[in-house]
Amino acid sequence: MPNSGIEATHTTAGWRGVPALPSLSEVHRSLVVPQSASFLRKLIAFAGPGFLVAVGYMDPGNWATDLAGGSKYNYALLSVIMISNLMAILLQALSLKLGIATGRDLAQACRDHYSRPVSFALWMICELAISACDLAEIIGSAIALNLLFGIPLLVGVCITALDVLVVLFLQNKGFRYIEALVMTLIAVVGGCFAWEIIVSRPDLFGIGQGFIPAAKIVSDPGMLYIAIGILGATVMPHNLYLHSSIVQTRRYELTSAGKREAIKFATIDSTVALMFALFINAAILIVAAATFYTRGRNDVAEIQDAYKLLSPLLGVTGASTLFALALLASGQNSTLTGTLAGQIVMEGFLNLRLRPWLRRLITRGIAIVPAIIVTVISGEKGTTNLLVLSQVVLSLQLSFAVFPLVMFTSNKLKMGEFVNGRTVKYLAWSVAIIIALLNAWLLVQTFRGWFNV
Repeated sequence: MPNSGIEATHTTAGWRGVPALPSLSEVHRSLVVPQSASFLRKLIAFAGPGFLVAVGYMDPGNWATDLAGGSKYNYALLSVIMISNLMAILLQALSLKLGIATGRDLAQACRDHYSRPVSFALWMICELAISACDLAEIIGSAIALNLLFGIPLLVGVCITALDVLVVLFLQNKGFRYIEALVMTLIAVVGGCFAWEIIVSRPDLFGIGQGFIPAAKIVSDPGMLYIAIGILGATVMPHNLYLHSSIVQTRRYELTSAGKREAIKFATIDSTVALMFALFINAAILIVAAATFYTRGRNDVAEIQDAYKLLSPLLGVTGASTLFALALLASGQNSTLTGTLAGQIVMEGFLNLRLRPWLRRLITRGIAIVPAIIVTVISGEKGTTNLLVLSQVVLSLQLSFAVFPLVMFTSNKLKMGEFVNGRTVKYLAWSVAIIIALLNAWLLVQTFRGWFNV
């Protein structure tokens, strides 16, 4: 059973002296960490939240940029995927440290620090980003259902709304069940792409070279555009809110030593999980390069096109089916974490608590309406454009989550002994500024392209 808010309260002078109410109270501090256990048992006890976060780094919204990068530029953009993943590892480590050290998730920290109008504005922006992410997951799942079973896109969009029942069932069973399902689906995605890499027979030397940053990425405008798209879509803003909350599902000792140990194990969990995300994104690009670029098909950037061409070009039955299965697993996985993130930001920013089923229906409704309208009017092409738009919205919101996170974790009054060291502080601010500049450039180019059409 979760502990009470009083038992779980953390106090830090920099938070106006206000006690922190539990985030996700139904599962808050519900998983006991054995204090006298071995390193491995403690690591297993903390394993899980990082994988829920990693889901956002391999959702359907990232697939198009990876496909385009591989089919157009071979393995050259693998270095961009690696760099963006390293940025994500740093920011997620800051997020979990904020949650463990202060007992506040990022949304609660923003509400404590900023005025009510500013907090409300940040909440609205965050809700828009979560809805945009939910939109990408709906479309990705609908496309996968269409490719696998021939289900019309409109029907597929409606079917994805029913996953709310799965989420509610698992939440009632316990948080470990949600983590287990997420890990299973990640394993499905990873297994599918491991097989795709084997049958596509990529150039191992070319892959090695691709992980080395090259000057041509900056000098070639087309390559730079896709590279920034990969960077801009990698760090999901809602994951920063999510991670700072779900690490508090573990019942660690609320002492300096207990928190320090929790930060250590949670960081290991997060880093390992994000390395899986690196593998998935790199695998999509590698398969696209080995299958399409080597055969002169430099125009493959849409999921449907990749599905139709994989089996014929590779000459292997089932390659396209496994691709679509991975897409379905990816989309369904992301809906689980989107649900939790929506609940966290509403409770954190507004201190407003709704029943999980109602929170899910609201989020799903906001995302499904535009998906249905565009699907009816424009069909497959419209859904692809809507997928791109969802990533643009996420890019707009990202800095509104990254800058407060870096600012809070670099503030000694708020973090106490867990404040960022000088090196981490400079590195974190550099990453925040780079992400902001790259996303701004990407947005300008995207809107310029739309208006020039």
